[in-house]
Amino acid sequence: MTRTVRVRFAPSPTGELHVGGARTALFNWLFARKHQGVFILRFEDTDIERNRPELIEPILESLRWLGLLWDEGPYFQSQRFSIYHEWADRLLNEGKAYKCYCTPEELEQKRQRALAAKQKPLYDGRCRHLSSQDEERFVREGRQPALRLKIPESGTIIVNDAIRGRVEFDLAELDDFIILRSDGRPTYNFAVVVDDITMGITHVIRADEHLNNTPKQMLLYQAFGHPLPIFAHVPMVLAKDRSKLSKRHGATAVLEFRDRGVLPEALVNYLARLGWSHGDQEIFSREELIENFSLDAVHPSAAIFDEEKLLWLNQHYLKASDPKRLGELLRPFLVKLGILSEAEARAVPSEKLVQMVMIFRERAKTLAELAEPARYLLTDDFPYEPGAVQKFLTEERAVLLRGLAEALAAVEPFTVTEIERATRAYLDSQGKALKEIAQPCRVALTGRTTGAGLFETMELIGRERVIARLRRAGAH
Repeated sequence: MTRTVRVRFAPSPTGELHVGGARTALFNWLFARKHQGVFILRFEDTDIERNRPELIEPILESLRWLGLLWDEGPYFQSQRFSIYHEWADRLLNEGKAYKCYCTPEELEQKRQRALAAKQKPLYDGRCRHLSSQDEERFVREGRQPALRLKIPESGTIIVNDAIRGRVEFDLAELDDFIILRSDGRPTYNFAVVVDDITMGITHVIRADEHLNNTPKQMLLYQAFGHPLPIFAHVPMVLAKDRSKLSKRHGATAVLEFRDRGVLPEALVNYLARLGWSHGDQEIFSREELIENFSLDAVHPSAAIFDEEKLLWLNQHYLKASDPKRLGELLRPFLVKLGILSEAEARAVPSEKLVQMVMIFRERAKTLAELAEPARYLLTDDFPYEPGAVQKFLTEERAVLLRGLAEALAAVEPFTVTEIERATRAYLDSQGKALKEIAQPCRVALTGRTTGAGLFETMELIGRERVIARLRRAGAH
């Protein structure tokens, strides 16, 4: 490319950053990085009724957590009104826009008449050719005008979309749309175009729900005499039932996945593969995503969000990640799951957490699942599986557990190798096989019938707790 690529992600602070918006941000970020370009963050916050300023920081936090750091911004449309007024005045002075004095009540009446006649409720252009006398009368009445763009009354607008290909729009389906409201606020389409021009945006990569806005925006580019950016409209993300993804399908916000224990690299990998592909490859490092990403490989059809696939990817990254890093990530989950207090979680030795990671990550799909065994590893307050006590802690096995407790009391050091040696020696002396005591021992120590290796679990629980639990079970 002959000019520097400049792209933008432009969320509205009306809700949390969900997976669809996060994927749009990711595609923009990957495209910028692929072409050594600039990734700009801009908040479209001119909708006073719907904006929630308190959501700005969670959106920033979501992007930071995903590693989608911006090069410029964040910019806020609410701080750029003087710029919009300057550009609107330019169109007015050049005769490309005009003042509209129609009141909201008059416009609503026209709208209702059009609907009653089964017509599309388009503006009829009444103020496009106002006489000076009419305009003076409206001014005397105290009417505050809006500004409308003059558009051609016929013809076709063609969008050459980098993902969807050629899309045609009939100008007869459009009207002279408002660019500045009567209260001075810019409309969405006008503010977006002014922003994209003044920020030098070369590629507009956004959700396909904005495709119908594109012809209006192209008309504004033409009115300003500015070259068009390349448009690329990314398909929607749907639930497995092909309905719009929502909370009824489970987690949808980025920070919800973080709080459930999904790693950022797993979510980034998964979002990249939602509608984009590179051969049959499923797992990508961030560097591989940057190297291979292209708009040509984004499929125009809607993508289906499959949480099971995301968790499969997360399990892969749990297995592949640095155990020390994962151990530190477990600390807040020890608190969140009610296993330890914050002070207790901070005091857990890093070596202990690393051991937990190494033993339990093969089975865990999330950090929360990886942290759950700490309930019986680090505390004595854990539940027993229903029926496990009656099934496995019989009187005969209770005798064996009491004996094992005494055999282990003298083990030094209390390591996997020495624990296994002492256990097998004790069982040999009793003429018993390990399988006769393995499940009762696991239930006594963890309350569960499944888990990691028995001897590894014993080492992690620690000598005192192991002996105490075996004795307690042996007294059953």
